[in-house]
Amino acid sequence: MSESKKTFVITRFDPDKDEVPKTQEYEIPVHEDWKVLDAINFIKDEVDPTISHRWSCRMAVCGSCGMMVNGEPKLTCKTRLSDYGDRVIVEPLANFPVIRDLVSELDGFMEKFQAVKPWVIRAKEEAGAVSASNPPKSSKGTFVQSAAELAEFKQFSLCINCMLCYAACPVVANEPEFLGPAAIALGHRYNLDSRDQGLDERNEVFRGEGTVFSCSFANECSEVCPKNVDPAAAVNQAKFGAVIDWATSLVLPRPGASKEGGK
Repeated sequence: MSESKKTFVITRFDPDKDEVPKTQEYEIPVHEDWKVLDAINFIKDEVDPTISHRWSCRMAVCGSCGMMVNGEPKLTCKTRLSDYGDRVIVEPLANFPVIRDLVSELDGFMEKFQAVKPWVIRAKEEAGAVSASNPPKSSKGTFVQSAAELAEFKQFSLCINCMLCYAACPVVANEPEFLGPAAIALGHRYNLDSRDQGLDERNEVFRGEGTVFSCSFANECSEVCPKNVDPAAAVNQAKFGAVIDWATSLVLPRPGASKEGGK
């Protein structure tokens, strides 16, 4: 296996010692088939055990190893080191507070995640009432869903919460309160789910400040998404759905649905 050398410029930040982040350089031997994460792990294991970074599955499934590589948000476990030259700059994800070195604070995202009610919401129905919004149940009590109905939202359910889209989003950079692409895509995923009846509740959220209408459609979120979720499409579909839902509520008011906050 061929081997060469590369220099890695890694952000270092110890909250107990440092007022601002700094960088540290490491020149190491690398193999041509390595991913960026392999190099960071080598530095951690063989050169400097004080480096802090997140990773887990190494299969682009857990979303833990998102970092900025030469200024772009990347899943380091699937990003080929051979795509870069002799100098590689690795930083924590942009638009998030830094806990230590390459580890970002994600608590703010989890609050946004919960705000869109990312679960199937069911209203109380009378027994036997079957409609488009109340699909039939199987003999075991589970809701029947066709392959076509699954296809309506499947793409938007593939998000692994890696936060690359937040690191790339120019709106998140300027408006930290913005719900952001991943949270909106997830809320939209449930709005499209034939088993769900929470559309009115989520559209109330989507019509609020710092939500779907804050998006400038830069499309950066979809460009960096490692799972091709296309959150930009989800955000714009959610915009349209929120407007239609608001306009419909003016003509056909629904119990508990607000007529305010629309755009």
